[in-house]
Amino acid sequence: MKASLPHRFALLGIALGAVAALPAAAQTPPTVEESPRTAEVVAEVSTERTVIAIPALATPAVATVAGLRTDSLGRQIAEVIASDLERSGLYAPLGPGSVRAISMAEVRAPVFADWQARNADNVVHGFVQASGTGGLIVGCYLYDTALGTELVRQGFEIQPGDWRRAAHKCADAIYSRLSGEAPFFDSRIAYIAESGPKGNRIKQLAIMDSDGGNHRFITNGQALAISPRFSPDYKKIVYVSYLNNRVRVFIYDVAAGSQKLVTESGNATFAPRWSPDGRQILYSMAVGGNTDIYRISAEGGTPVRLTTAPGIDVGGSFSPDGKKIVFESDRSGSQQLYTMNIDGSNQQRISFGGGRYATPEWSPRGDLIAFTRMGGGEFRIGVMTPGGGGARMLTNSWQDEAPTWSPNGRVIQFFRTTPGREGKSSLWQVDLTGVNLRRLPTPRDGSDPSWGPILP
Repeated sequence: MKASLPHRFALLGIALGAVAALPAAAQTPPTVEESPRTAEVVAEVSTERTVIAIPALATPAVATVAGLRTDSLGRQIAEVIASDLERSGLYAPLGPGSVRAISMAEVRAPVFADWQARNADNVVHGFVQASGTGGLIVGCYLYDTALGTELVRQGFEIQPGDWRRAAHKCADAIYSRLSGEAPFFDSRIAYIAESGPKGNRIKQLAIMDSDGGNHRFITNGQALAISPRFSPDYKKIVYVSYLNNRVRVFIYDVAAGSQKLVTESGNATFAPRWSPDGRQILYSMAVGGNTDIYRISAEGGTPVRLTTAPGIDVGGSFSPDGKKIVFESDRSGSQQLYTMNIDGSNQQRISFGGGRYATPEWSPRGDLIAFTRMGGGEFRIGVMTPGGGGARMLTNSWQDEAPTWSPNGRVIQFFRTTPGREGKSSLWQVDLTGVNLRRLPTPRDGSDPSWGPILP
């Protein structure tokens, strides 16, 4: 296995001038408070999107590094940046296929009149060059075309295989500067890849970038894998494995490619979730006709039972501060949402709308809880405040379920199942407006997504 990404990915960012052949006098990108757009813009429903021109990144001299040409990478990186920004729903990128190429001299001296003529509000310039040590150096800049000012400057020294991460980091810097929101493109998703007939599905653990790139399978499908979740430090994934009538909760080490057993049982076990500090894991287990929520150390040991009410208690999710847990329970006669303290005390119902509620997950911002609402033969994704107020639905399809939050708490991913005998499942994303809805490409059917935090 290769070393983990954080050790191979150096952010030059505010120190571009320290690298030979890079522009001097680098500046720290402006703070969020200086942004011309505010956080509220993300929550508004608008048909107008900011036009951003993104030509292919220039290269001072065409070089081939690890089989990759710097001129080809310049175009590919620009395409990924454009795709990321378009996925946010806020921007209308003019990618490298629709705008002219730029020279290396233009990276720091844009011809603003050209981009104004294309009605571009902003333009992204950048470069790709060999580092001289077997790696690559990528720089990207964001400019305001009307004012002729630089808004963002980012630079990265990377291993060749990490060029997509450089593109995501550039897109994150642009998105944060213009929207005032925290980034989310340079993140990963774990999910369950499904294949085979509906009654005998093969379910494999898989991971990929937030846009579907760098996809790889983690398990081979011999055992049934469900309910994956990234650890807060991105180094591990907890998931449930079913094999030979035994149910096991494993922690998979992404860098080492190995896994360890946390707990196992002959009883149905599901929905493992990390605590914010990565030290504890919640899971649900059915014993003697009653399903309760348990907490166990990530190192294993004796689990602590947190719920005791008759019925089915499932799906605990920690609040970002680690002080509370949201879960679902049918103790009232139908599935509803409840919160409790981390020791199981102070259990209170928070959902009171029509239908049944399930699969709650606390936003990383702490301001909302996402859920699945079931009623009238449909499953829909919605959000509410931690106290149960302000509930609203974001999707309106036949069967949408299992929401998981983007790192910045502004986009929700879930899986959608089609009607009919085949019951094909796929991964989708929707923002908090409920307007920007799109499917995420996967090589096979997908379910049980888990969106990890922003990568370091």
